[in-house]
Amino acid sequence: MPRQPTRPAQHTPTAATDTSLRPSSTSDEIAAFVAKARAMAPGTARRGRLLFALDATMSRQPTWDMACALQADMFREAAAIGSLDIRLVYYRGINECRASGWISSSDELARLMGRIDCRGGHTQIGRVLSDARKEAVASGVRAIVFVGDAMEESVDQLCAKAGELGMLKVPVFIFQEGADPVAESAFREIARLTGGAWCRFDPGAAGQLRELLRAAAAYAAGGREALLRLAQHGGSASLLLGQMK
Repeated sequence: MPRQPTRPAQHTPTAATDTSLRPSSTSDEIAAFVAKARAMAPGTARRGRLLFALDATMSRQPTWDMACALQADMFREAAAIGSLDIRLVYYRGINECRASGWISSSDELARLMGRIDCRGGHTQIGRVLSDARKEAVASGVRAIVFVGDAMEESVDQLCAKAGELGMLKVPVFIFQEGADPVAESAFREIARLTGGAWCRFDPGAAGQLRELLRAAAAYAAGGREALLRLAQHGGSASLLLGQMK
Protein backbone atom coordinates (compact mmCIF):
# COMPACT_ATOMS: atom_id res chain seq x y z
CA MET A 1 0.00 0.00 0.00
CA PRO A 2 1.55 3.37 -0.95
CA ARG A 3 2.36 5.54 2.00
CA GLN A 4 0.49 8.82 2.29
CA PRO A 5 2.38 12.04 2.95
CA THR A 6 2.34 13.03 6.58
CA ARG A 7 1.44 16.41 7.96
CA PRO A 8 4.10 18.68 9.42
CA ALA A 9 5.42 17.37 12.71
CA GLN A 10 3.26 18.27 15.67
CA HIS A 11 3.68 18.02 19.37
CA THR A 12 2.65 14.79 21.03
CA PRO A 13 0.61 14.77 24.25
CA THR A 14 2.42 15.75 27.42
CA ALA A 15 3.53 13.24 30.00
CA ALA A 16 0.56 14.19 32.17
CA THR A 17 -1.83 12.54 29.73
CA ASP A 18 0.41 10.24 27.70
CA THR A 19 2.67 7.38 28.74
CA SER A 20 4.90 5.00 26.79
CA LEU A 21 3.89 1.36 26.84
CA ARG A 22 6.48 -1.30 27.52
CA PRO A 23 5.67 -4.95 26.84
CA SER A 24 5.58 -7.19 29.92
CA SER A 25 4.20 -10.68 30.44
CA THR A 26 5.26 -13.07 33.16
CA SER A 27 3.75 -16.20 34.66
CA ASP A 28 3.03 -14.32 37.88
CA GLU A 29 1.19 -11.56 36.03
CA ILE A 30 -0.90 -14.07 34.11
CA ALA A 31 -1.82 -15.92 37.28
CA ALA A 32 -2.73 -12.63 38.96
CA PHE A 33 -5.04 -11.40 36.27
CA VAL A 34 -6.79 -14.78 35.96
CA ALA A 35 -7.42 -14.75 39.71
CA LYS A 36 -8.75 -11.22 39.59
CA ALA A 37 -10.93 -12.00 36.57
CA ARG A 38 -12.59 -14.82 38.47
CA ALA A 39 -13.22 -12.55 41.42
CA MET A 40 -14.67 -9.69 39.37
CA ALA A 41 -18.42 -9.70 38.86
CA PRO A 42 -19.72 -8.43 35.53
CA GLY A 43 -20.82 -4.82 35.52
CA THR A 44 -18.81 -3.74 38.57
CA ALA A 45 -17.44 -0.66 36.81
CA ARG A 46 -19.53 2.49 37.40
CA ARG A 47 -18.85 3.81 33.93
CA GLY A 48 -18.38 1.94 30.69
CA ARG A 49 -14.73 1.85 29.65
CA LEU A 50 -13.57 1.54 26.05
CA LEU A 51 -9.95 1.26 24.97
CA PHE A 52 -9.72 2.98 21.56
CA ALA A 53 -6.58 1.84 19.72
CA LEU A 54 -5.34 3.19 16.40
CA ASP A 55 -2.51 2.39 14.04
CA ALA A 56 -0.81 5.77 13.56
CA THR A 57 1.84 4.71 11.08
CA MET A 58 2.16 6.91 8.02
CA SER A 59 -0.26 5.03 5.78
CA ARG A 60 -2.97 5.64 8.36
CA GLN A 61 -3.09 9.45 8.11
CA PRO A 62 -6.38 9.65 6.17
CA THR A 63 -8.10 7.27 8.60
CA TRP A 64 -6.62 9.04 11.61
CA ASP A 65 -8.11 12.31 10.38
CA MET A 66 -11.42 10.55 9.79
CA ALA A 67 -11.39 9.01 13.29
CA CYS A 68 -10.73 12.47 14.75
CA ALA A 69 -13.88 13.70 13.06
CA LEU A 70 -15.99 10.71 14.15
CA GLN A 71 -14.88 10.10 17.72
CA ALA A 72 -17.55 12.38 19.20
CA ASP A 73 -20.19 10.01 17.82
CA MET A 74 -18.97 7.34 20.25
CA PHE A 75 -19.68 9.61 23.21
CA ARG A 76 -23.04 10.66 21.81
CA GLU A 77 -24.10 7.03 21.36
CA ALA A 78 -22.94 6.14 24.86
CA ALA A 79 -24.71 9.17 26.39
CA ALA A 80 -28.05 7.76 25.27
CA ILE A 81 -27.30 4.59 27.27
CA GLY A 82 -25.17 5.55 30.24
CA SER A 83 -21.68 6.95 30.41
CA LEU A 84 -18.35 6.19 28.80
CA ASP A 85 -14.66 6.73 29.46
CA ILE A 86 -12.18 6.21 26.62
CA ARG A 87 -8.46 5.47 26.77
CA LEU A 88 -6.64 6.34 23.55
CA VAL A 89 -3.76 4.06 22.57
CA TYR A 90 -1.72 4.52 19.42
CA TYR A 91 1.56 3.40 17.91
CA ARG A 92 3.77 4.91 15.23
CA GLY A 93 7.40 5.47 14.26
CA ILE A 94 10.24 3.40 15.68
CA ASN A 95 9.06 1.53 18.76
CA GLU A 96 6.70 4.30 19.90
CA CYS A 97 3.46 3.20 21.55
CA ARG A 98 1.59 5.59 23.82
CA ALA A 99 -1.60 5.74 25.84
CA SER A 100 -3.65 8.54 27.36
CA GLY A 101 -5.39 8.49 30.68
CA TRP A 102 -9.12 7.79 30.84
CA ILE A 103 -11.06 10.52 29.03
CA SER A 104 -14.73 11.30 29.63
CA SER A 105 -15.10 14.24 27.23
CA SER A 106 -15.32 14.11 23.44
CA ASP A 107 -13.74 17.56 23.28
CA GLU A 108 -10.75 16.39 25.28
CA LEU A 109 -10.31 13.30 23.12
CA ALA A 110 -10.53 15.42 19.95
CA ARG A 111 -7.96 17.86 21.33
CA LEU A 112 -5.60 15.02 22.16
CA MET A 113 -5.97 13.30 18.79
CA GLY A 114 -5.52 16.58 16.97
CA ARG A 115 -2.04 16.96 18.43
CA ILE A 116 -0.79 13.64 17.04
CA ASP A 117 0.71 13.22 13.58
CA CYS A 118 1.22 9.87 11.85
CA ARG A 119 4.77 8.57 11.31
CA GLY A 120 6.24 5.63 9.42
CA GLY A 121 6.92 2.41 11.30
CA HIS A 122 5.85 -1.18 11.91
CA THR A 123 2.75 -2.40 13.71
CA GLN A 124 2.82 -2.82 17.51
CA ILE A 125 -0.47 -4.56 18.12
CA GLY A 126 1.05 -6.77 20.82
CA ARG A 127 1.76 -3.74 22.97
CA VAL A 128 -1.82 -2.53 22.51
CA LEU A 129 -3.15 -5.88 23.71
CA SER A 130 -0.75 -5.88 26.67
CA ASP A 131 -1.95 -2.44 27.75
CA ALA A 132 -5.55 -3.58 27.43
CA ARG A 133 -4.89 -6.58 29.66
CA LYS A 134 -3.21 -4.41 32.29
CA GLU A 135 -6.10 -1.93 32.32
CA ALA A 136 -8.68 -4.71 32.39
CA VAL A 137 -7.15 -6.07 35.57
CA ALA A 138 -6.45 -2.70 37.21
CA SER A 139 -9.68 -0.86 36.57
CA GLY A 140 -11.97 -2.82 34.29
CA VAL A 141 -12.40 -2.49 30.52
CA ARG A 142 -15.63 -3.46 28.82
CA ALA A 143 -14.39 -3.47 25.23
CA ILE A 144 -11.47 -2.68 22.92
CA VAL A 145 -11.69 -1.09 19.50
CA PHE A 146 -8.72 -1.39 17.16
CA VAL A 147 -8.59 0.32 13.77
CA GLY A 148 -5.77 -0.65 11.41
CA ASP A 149 -4.83 -2.01 8.02
CA ALA A 150 -1.75 -4.18 8.58
CA MET A 151 -0.17 -6.79 10.86
CA GLU A 152 3.63 -7.29 10.92
CA GLU A 153 4.09 -9.31 14.12
CA SER A 154 4.06 -12.91 15.34
CA VAL A 155 0.51 -14.18 14.99
CA ASP A 156 1.05 -16.77 17.72
CA GLN A 157 2.19 -14.13 20.21
CA LEU A 158 -0.78 -11.91 19.40
CA CYS A 159 -3.16 -14.83 19.80
CA ALA A 160 -1.67 -15.66 23.21
CA LYS A 161 -2.38 -12.10 24.38
CA ALA A 162 -5.85 -12.24 22.83
CA GLY A 163 -6.52 -15.45 24.74
CA GLU A 164 -5.71 -13.66 27.99
CA LEU A 165 -8.25 -10.95 27.16
CA GLY A 166 -10.77 -13.63 26.32
CA MET A 167 -10.34 -15.08 29.81
CA LEU A 168 -11.07 -11.62 31.19
CA LYS A 169 -14.23 -11.38 29.05
CA VAL A 170 -12.93 -8.30 27.23
CA PRO A 171 -13.96 -8.45 23.55
CA VAL A 172 -11.83 -6.86 20.85
CA PHE A 173 -13.69 -5.21 17.97
CA ILE A 174 -11.28 -4.97 15.05
CA PHE A 175 -12.18 -2.65 12.20
CA GLN A 176 -9.88 -3.28 9.25
CA GLU A 177 -9.37 -0.76 6.50
CA GLY A 178 -8.66 -2.39 3.16
CA ALA A 179 -8.25 -6.05 2.30
CA ASP A 180 -4.77 -7.19 3.35
CA PRO A 181 -5.23 -11.00 3.67
CA VAL A 182 -2.44 -11.43 6.25
CA ALA A 183 -3.94 -8.77 8.48
CA GLU A 184 -7.44 -10.16 8.01
CA SER A 185 -6.42 -13.66 9.09
CA ALA A 186 -4.77 -12.37 12.26
CA PHE A 187 -7.53 -9.89 13.05
CA ARG A 188 -10.26 -12.47 12.68
CA GLU A 189 -8.48 -14.82 15.07
CA ILE A 190 -7.90 -12.10 17.68
CA ALA A 191 -11.57 -11.21 17.54
CA ARG A 192 -12.60 -14.86 17.85
CA LEU A 193 -10.34 -15.56 20.83
CA THR A 194 -11.65 -12.55 22.74
CA GLY A 195 -15.31 -13.08 21.93
CA GLY A 196 -15.31 -9.90 19.86
CA ALA A 197 -15.87 -9.22 16.17
CA TRP A 198 -14.01 -8.29 12.98
CA CYS A 199 -15.38 -6.01 10.28
CA ARG A 200 -13.86 -4.47 7.19
CA PHE A 201 -14.54 -0.94 6.00
CA ASP A 202 -13.56 0.64 2.72
CA PRO A 203 -10.72 3.19 2.63
CA GLY A 204 -12.13 6.64 3.27
CA ALA A 205 -15.61 5.32 4.10
CA ALA A 206 -16.55 7.62 6.98
CA GLY A 207 -20.12 6.34 7.15
CA GLN A 208 -19.04 2.74 7.60
CA LEU A 209 -16.51 3.57 10.29
CA ARG A 210 -19.00 5.84 12.09
CA GLU A 211 -21.54 3.03 12.40
CA LEU A 212 -18.93 0.56 13.62
CA LEU A 213 -17.65 2.95 16.28
CA ARG A 214 -21.18 3.77 17.44
CA ALA A 215 -21.97 0.08 17.84
CA ALA A 216 -18.79 -0.56 19.84
CA ALA A 217 -19.51 2.44 22.07
CA ALA A 218 -23.02 1.15 22.72
CA TYR A 219 -21.58 -2.15 23.89
CA ALA A 220 -18.96 -0.44 26.08
CA ALA A 221 -21.58 1.77 27.74
CA GLY A 222 -24.40 -0.71 28.14
CA GLY A 223 -23.15 -4.22 27.43
CA ARG A 224 -24.74 -6.80 25.20
CA GLU A 225 -28.27 -5.60 25.95
CA ALA A 226 -27.47 -2.14 24.59
CA LEU A 227 -25.99 -3.67 21.45
CA LEU A 228 -29.07 -5.86 21.04
CA ARG A 229 -31.32 -2.79 21.18
CA LEU A 230 -29.20 -1.00 18.61
CA ALA A 231 -29.21 -4.10 16.39
CA GLN A 232 -32.99 -3.89 16.10
CA HIS A 233 -32.35 -1.20 13.53
CA GLY A 234 -29.90 -3.43 11.64
CA GLY A 235 -26.57 -2.11 10.43
CA SER A 236 -23.20 -2.55 12.13
CA ALA A 237 -24.61 -3.60 15.49
CA SER A 238 -26.09 -6.69 13.85
CA LEU A 239 -22.75 -7.46 12.19
CA LEU A 240 -20.95 -7.36 15.53
CA LEU A 241 -23.57 -9.42 17.36
CA GLY A 242 -23.48 -12.06 14.64
CA GLN A 243 -19.85 -12.82 15.48
CA MET A 244 -19.80 -12.40 19.27
CA LYS A 245 -19.90 -15.47 21.45
